[in-house]
Amino acid sequence: MSRLYSVNPLDQSVVGDVAVTTQEQLTEIVERAKIGQQAWAKCALSERAQQLSDAYKKLLPHQAQLATLISQEMGKDFRRASYEAHGVVQSAAYMIEEAVDAFQPERLAARSELQYRALGVVGVISPWNYPLAMANNLLIPALVAGNSVILKPSEHTPLVADLFIQTLQSQLPDGVLQIVHGDGQVGQALVQSDIQMIAFTGSVAAGRNIMANAAPQLKRLVMELGGNDPMIVLASADIKAAARFAVASSFENAGQMCTSTERVYVDQSIADAFYQQVMADARNYQTGGWDEPGVNIGPLASADQHQRVVNQLQDAEQKGARFLMGQADYPLPFVEPTVVAGMTPDMQLEQTETFGPVVAMAEFEHVEEAIERANDSIYGLGAVVFGGQDAAAVAEQLEAGMVSVNQGVGGPGDSPWVGAKQSGFGFHGSKAGHRQFSQVRVINF
Repeated sequence: MSRLYSVNPLDQSVVGDVAVTTQEQLTEIVERAKIGQQAWAKCALSERAQQLSDAYKKLLPHQAQLATLISQEMGKDFRRASYEAHGVVQSAAYMIEEAVDAFQPERLAARSELQYRALGVVGVISPWNYPLAMANNLLIPALVAGNSVILKPSEHTPLVADLFIQTLQSQLPDGVLQIVHGDGQVGQALVQSDIQMIAFTGSVAAGRNIMANAAPQLKRLVMELGGNDPMIVLASADIKAAARFAVASSFENAGQMCTSTERVYVDQSIADAFYQQVMADARNYQTGGWDEPGVNIGPLASADQHQRVVNQLQDAEQKGARFLMGQADYPLPFVEPTVVAGMTPDMQLEQTETFGPVVAMAEFEHVEEAIERANDSIYGLGAVVFGGQDAAAVAEQLEAGMVSVNQGVGGPGDSPWVGAKQSGFGFHGSKAGHRQFSQVRVINF
């Protein structure tokens, strides 16, 4: 039987391995999911919620182990990995409660009701950058709605996903929650299997492939497809606050975050002062191994990801970018904190998602130019404006699913996580997002 080996990006050592799911096994898993789902959907909404809450309690003693696996498999420093593992376990009860509220039937008239019923089997395909959190955000509403779930985690982070799912499985009925392992071929086989919905987080290219493979059966889709988030810094901005955000948002998780700030457009009248503050803040970041003290930028998650970032930096250098900090080439496994000025529209840094610890900046004379460049993208996940009273009017003109003024994207509480353009197809989070995992039904008595 073929094995999938998880490799530590820091030193290329093998962390562990899992069995690759065969086509025959996948067929059996789907059949088990279909049978398990029928019984699961017949349980009362409150009963499903209670069983799921009890299952998540079983994760409590495994939080440190989950965090360690996140760090070892994708390089995230242990503090951030701990935040992710702890957040998933500790917030489960709240998320389950939110989902229960979303799926309550609504009375339309004296003898008419709007119901949210299970779809069937949901395939969840999750990424490596937040291997627990991103999967969890899709698992909970799918399960609470009465669906069964088959998780296909990234081939870069199979071990943490395996521990996560096996622990939950031990408290759930047979077939309700299962896991399959492998590369994109296994993911494609899952999409083409006899399931009713795919919830995916990943690249635009992979999303297009999933959509094509899901089309013959018209399967439901919820997909978050990355971003190339712009930030506009107006002349009225608090330079210290804006620079601090630009650096923190560009460097978080080594820049491997879908809502990382990827493109910074700064008013030329404050550009020099902004650059100086960005460099001052960037010097506070240190690269290193996940278990080293003081480290906040770990290795990039894979050699392929490292090369993609280096390629973009080399492209920028060849096209005239100025490196205020860092350089255009780095040996494995790190990309050091890098600050680039003079970004132009023909550079890969502006055109596509970088996913590395890079602050890429350009100047503008008129704000209309900044708005045009910010919007000139196939992506539309998040966008940020820093400025005074004029910032809100600029924010209104940005084409993104999540737009913020003087702060990061994403709303408070149970807000939807939503992308515009090719950054999303459907969305998750909030009552409306949870309900995408259900079949809406009107019943008249």
